[in-house]
Amino acid sequence: VAVKQREKEVEKFLERVDVIQENEAEYKTYGMNWKMTAKTILIQLHHKIQTFESINKKLALVVQDFLLDYLQQQFQFSHFNDARQGDPMQLHSYQMVQQPDKSYRLEIVQRLSTDSEGVAACLGLQADARVELAQIVEQIESKLSDNTRFEL
Repeated sequence: VAVKQREKEVEKFLERVDVIQENEAEYKTYGMNWKMTAKTILIQLHHKIQTFESINKKLALVVQDFLLDYLQQQFQFSHFNDARQGDPMQLHSYQMVQQPDKSYRLEIVQRLSTDSEGVAACLGLQADARVELAQIVEQIESKLSDNTRFEL
């Protein structure tokens, strides 16, 4: 429901700024591929969060509230908590809010967090994607040539 409402708001905006004619948007067959976007983001998080966790770093994902709503509807989010400082995976959602002067501003809607197990559970996975810091540095260094190295 929220996605359809958002699409209508986008259509109204496009009509107002004369990008499309009134009712022209009804005939468009393109739009955001929510399923592919959600799966791609979550798979990437799964591959990265264990690495961040193993080197004691945090990963933050910032999304629009509509995308987080979709993720929560389609995937298992019971392993996500209200944001906790110690969790390596931070997920923040924002919404666009129109101000009285017709300008827009971002406002935070929700802050969640979890660990690598929570991201894996979200996808229903149990695979290990951990990469050691030494491997990361080795891969980066292998791509550097003498011409691209900075020396003091």
